[in-house]
Amino acid sequence: MSDSAPSPSVVAWSDPRREAAFQGWLERVAAAHALQPATLRAASADASFRRYLRIDGAAGSFIVMDAPPERENCAPFVKIARLMAEAGLNVPRVLAWDEPLGFMLLDDLGTRTMIEVVDAADPGANQGLYLRAVDALIAWQLASRPGVLPPYDEALLARELALFPDWYLRQHKQLELAPKQRELLEGQFRLIVERNLASPSVYVHRDFMPRNLMIPREASEPRLGVLDFQDAVYGPVTYDIACLMRDAFLSWEEEFVLDITVRYWEKARKAGLPVGEDFGEFYRAVEWMGLQRHLKVAGIFARLTLRDGKPRYLADTPRFIAYIRATAIRYRELAPLARFVDEVEGSDAVTGYAFGRI
Repeated sequence: MSDSAPSPSVVAWSDPRREAAFQGWLERVAAAHALQPATLRAASADASFRRYLRIDGAAGSFIVMDAPPERENCAPFVKIARLMAEAGLNVPRVLAWDEPLGFMLLDDLGTRTMIEVVDAADPGANQGLYLRAVDALIAWQLASRPGVLPPYDEALLARELALFPDWYLRQHKQLELAPKQRELLEGQFRLIVERNLASPSVYVHRDFMPRNLMIPREASEPRLGVLDFQDAVYGPVTYDIACLMRDAFLSWEEEFVLDITVRYWEKARKAGLPVGEDFGEFYRAVEWMGLQRHLKVAGIFARLTLRDGKPRYLADTPRFIAYIRATAIRYRELAPLARFVDEVEGSDAVTGYAFGRI
């Protein structure tokens, strides 16, 4: 941090009453934590109704979370931050929280996300960085206990898959499914859910990707920071590694995906995590889990654009369609899904395995 405070950007408020509530809260918190209100500025926003502000204090900078309570429930964030800290992960501490108002003061883990420092043109150059992410993931999974987090069960998996026909097909593509098309999708979705529920359960971050991993401020800190964990559940051990290597915003050739996934599997197996003794079987399970996520996220990105007015997300949808097609083409049981997606997208059948590169 430089000696001079940065010039604050204007923090806009759409609701004057919420702005007044925030100013009152900030005044109280500033005194307790030696904050400098004049330095308040925007830090980032995400796909939810939360936004993050940065503010300086005597001991460095801090993050303020603005999460309107009628839109966002912060209790899971607080609970999971504690679980992750107990597991040895580098996560922000909750320093102050006004639950009724939805304002929170957090540690500032830094300004650079992992995706900002990844060299997309040279996969091998990123191996060390991805293995740091793997270390964080394994630490989180090793802390797993049943009954602590909500289950990633059949009902939740099915609700997520329904986002694809409801938002991507009907709302974005303006496609009303014929009865046979609906029956086809329902059958393929049942198969995907069944395969994914066959994997053993651990703690699942649910959005474990480079945009939610932080490069530490201190070079001496080996642990990547972990953010955006409030939707964590207890579910398939395959989910987070699928999420990490089949990114919403970044695509890799399969050689690099295999390299990191097998290194994760070796470390996880050595640590006693339930990843099985056969890497081929594990990798197939990861692919089926990734397929569920890609169908879900295609629907979410359409919803973010059409309902929430965030069009930048839909620009990444072709990446997910490519992931979906590549996986569906690879497995005979998924041939109906592959044909259906080709019909919807007007695509020619893929030859070979492109692994979602666009």
